[in-house]
Amino acid sequence: MTVHIVKLCVGADSVEDLAAWQAKQIKKRGRPVCGTRMAPKREAEVLAGGSLYWVIKGVIAVRQKIVEVAPVRDDHGLRCGLWLDAKLVRTTPQPRRAFQGWRYLDVKDAPADLAKRSAANLPEELQRKLVELGAW
Repeated sequence: MTVHIVKLCVGADSVEDLAAWQAKQIKKRGRPVCGTRMAPKREAEVLAGGSLYWVIKGVIAVRQKIVEVAPVRDDHGLRCGLWLDAKLVRTTPQPRRAFQGWRYLDVKDAPADLAKRSAANLPEELQRKLVELGAW
């Protein structure tokens, strides 16, 4: 059974900010990685097709497939690394309150990929406003 992970994207104001930050990681490490303090206990389920869903400014906006769970050394020392596919897949905006760390996200609760929606070309800020108004 597959399970996803949802995490706040601290410091990014948009998917483009996340992409720029990860471009630097790809140059340095060959692929993007998200360092976390806690390793997932359900690692096998995460690696069975799970993605990392990023919450940007209170909205799940994008996901990346998790390809490996392995240690990483970053600015905070040696931590658990969620190694990611470089492809960013925009999702249907889904509001999410702030939380610390990361949480599991069941497949049934995960937002659909935005490419499957007719409004995929709307600017990210407009998508966020539609979510806030309850119109999406």
